[in-house]
Amino acid sequence: MTIEVSSYRLLGRTGLRVSPLTLGAMMFGAYGNPDHDDSIRIIHTALDAGINIIDTADVYSRGESEEIVGKALVGRRDDVVLATKFHGSMSDTDPNQQGNSRRWIIREVESSLRRLKTDHIDLYQVHRPRPETDIDDTLSALSDLVHQGKIRYFGTTTFLPSQIVEAQWTAERRNRERPVTDQSPYSLLVRHNERDLFPTLQRHGLGQLPWSPLAGGWLSGRHRPGSQVVSSRAKRQPARHDATLPENARKLEKVQQLQALADDAGISLIHLALAFVLEHPVVSSAIIGPRTLEQLESQLDVGKVSLAPDILDRIDEIVPPGTTVNEADRGYQPPALADASQRRRSNAR
Repeated sequence: MTIEVSSYRLLGRTGLRVSPLTLGAMMFGAYGNPDHDDSIRIIHTALDAGINIIDTADVYSRGESEEIVGKALVGRRDDVVLATKFHGSMSDTDPNQQGNSRRWIIREVESSLRRLKTDHIDLYQVHRPRPETDIDDTLSALSDLVHQGKIRYFGTTTFLPSQIVEAQWTAERRNRERPVTDQSPYSLLVRHNERDLFPTLQRHGLGQLPWSPLAGGWLSGRHRPGSQVVSSRAKRQPARHDATLPENARKLEKVQQLQALADDAGISLIHLALAFVLEHPVVSSAIIGPRTLEQLESQLDVGKVSLAPDILDRIDEIVPPGTTVNEADRGYQPPALADASQRRRSNAR
């Protein structure tokens, strides 16, 4: 399967053209596939098929994913839009080896460059917001890295619409470089970002790189009534994957309706899910995260799938626009919701 060059899309307003699918590298390394040679084969297969953007992060298997990607790109680096992220904790003892501070950004980019075996990163992304860190401190450090040539662009991940606007406003007022992309969860089952985030990105010209377009495996076609899907994800994230929870039971009901729709359309549920995500105008490229070569190959030819208006209308009936079936799938919970002390003048009872 080869992705047609004509199907490449603009990455926001950068002028870069990227393949409709991004190869996500989260599953390469101890977190998913510990076999480096097998992971490299998957990466090479993706590149040979026309995927020209790879997304990883320092925190994926504590740097191992970046190391695998770096080895895979030897001799092929110039053909790839290489994206990685910072923010997550890289130490069990040092509380400053994480976050969005200038100190950590300047230090960690050097580690990522070394692991990736490159002298520059095309897209360096803030993996999560840190409300306690001045956004100008983060933008200032990232702007310096752009001017030094160590990164070409930078973006955000799971920022709230208000945080997207604040970053754009701060960049303009302080004469900083501005974020050009955002990553957020988006799938047939997770549509809350259609309500505010996506219109905000469109107004400011940012490209969206949605992650988990298969809803963490729920839209892979494996989930059937009565089936026992054994997954490490269920152990790590029971709120999202434990099928005995009412929220996930509702997800399974929706999955069965979507599976029936895919069957009627003569396509796989995987293709229905990916084609739906790629249909949104703000989406530059959808991030897939295969652990095996078989998983990659099942997704590569999505470019041949076009969803008719009646299918899209039926999807809207099953999962209405702007809604998310399980709130645990939102990807980011603001401290104002997670920390009760931020909502109460006093904790005294």
